[in-house]
Amino acid sequence: MKHIHIELETYDTLDTLSHADRALVEAALDRLGTGHAPYSQFHVSAACQSADGQVWIGTNQENASYPVGICAERVAISVANMQASGQAITAMAIVYRDPSGRHQDPLAPCGMCRQALSEQSQRQHAPIRLLLANEKGATWVCADANALLPLSFSLKAL
Repeated sequence: MKHIHIELETYDTLDTLSHADRALVEAALDRLGTGHAPYSQFHVSAACQSADGQVWIGTNQENASYPVGICAERVAISVANMQASGQAITAMAIVYRDPSGRHQDPLAPCGMCRQALSEQSQRQHAPIRLLLANEKGATWVCADANALLPLSFSLKAL
């Protein structure tokens, strides 16, 4: 029998994060609400940091022709790859705003974004550290985005 475990560090406030982690989450929080989410009103912002310290932001972009929209995580990955070509993405902070108020804990990326993060990690031969946070500062830290998609599909399967 195979067991799959996901390890997360949990923090109640941004004050308990390292300076670098807090800065990355705050970069994502600064852009939260600037995406295009007229249908769901569910805003997501992702800030990824490249190996050379640059930070690139992405926000979710909805479209009336669902599912043409794109998630904040994949926008951020695309921007980072375009603007800092050849630089590995070392960390990504993901924050959200849910107008329904149903969600109190940080949320993990959707399946499509988990696959994109996994492929990015494979391409750059290095893990991507995830900081999943809510607006109040509660944060879950995952040392390797691949942990969220342990049985991912890869180029090896093609």
